[in-house]
Amino acid sequence: MPSTELPQQLTARRIDRPVPLRERVYQAMQELIISRQLAPGQHLVESELAEMLGVSRQPIREALQLLNSEGWVDLRPGYGAFVHAPTEAEVDQLLVVRAALESESARLAALHAEPEGVAALRKICEQGETAVKADDIDAMVAANAELHRRVTELSGNQVLLDFVAQVDRRVRWYYTPIARHRGSQSWQEHARLIDAIENKDAELAARVMREHTERTRQSYLEQRESNPEPEVRPAQVRSRRRRSAPRV
Repeated sequence: MPSTELPQQLTARRIDRPVPLRERVYQAMQELIISRQLAPGQHLVESELAEMLGVSRQPIREALQLLNSEGWVDLRPGYGAFVHAPTEAEVDQLLVVRAALESESARLAALHAEPEGVAALRKICEQGETAVKADDIDAMVAANAELHRRVTELSGNQVLLDFVAQVDRRVRWYYTPIARHRGSQSWQEHARLIDAIENKDAELAARVMREHTERTRQSYLEQRESNPEPEVRPAQVRSRRRRSAPRV
């Protein structure tokens, strides 16, 4: 009979503990950056962030290190921490990758989506259109991200979902300043996409998604050209405090 004893070299997996404070601070600061409440180039002062979030400076310092390692924050020796200002090349590369991933997601969604999945997409589209009418940028961005995520879920491909999830936060970051400009046109494109998925037209769904993401990319580049985010020189930085930051 096989032994019922555990091998001595086996390491038990420990029970998950509550999320460390530095991780919660990291998530809160990342969301402030994505929503542009902390603007590209803005100076991040530890003491002000600590007061804003209701924590000590130590988790702020640890969160800034994490944000720096992932490209959300730039740490400049002798000057401090600044919100990263994405370059045109960074944005272009990410949105090109997004177009490739999500056009395949749309193609597979058209092959596999059930009626309830299509109905869920329609509901999100209605929420997005309502947000446009109300000029609610936060709601526009949230609905846009939710619709794209749901399309990828309907593809049935977990690997695709994992990859799309990796770029989702940066896509929201780049989409926020153009959400109003894209406005109702974006949701008309979403409606066409949903029609193609409902009709099981995989090639049309892929093409509509590819064209949709390309228009978003072009809109971002046009917006950046007409209203560029100025590079903030360290000597010119003035920190800006916000009252509406989430507490952690």
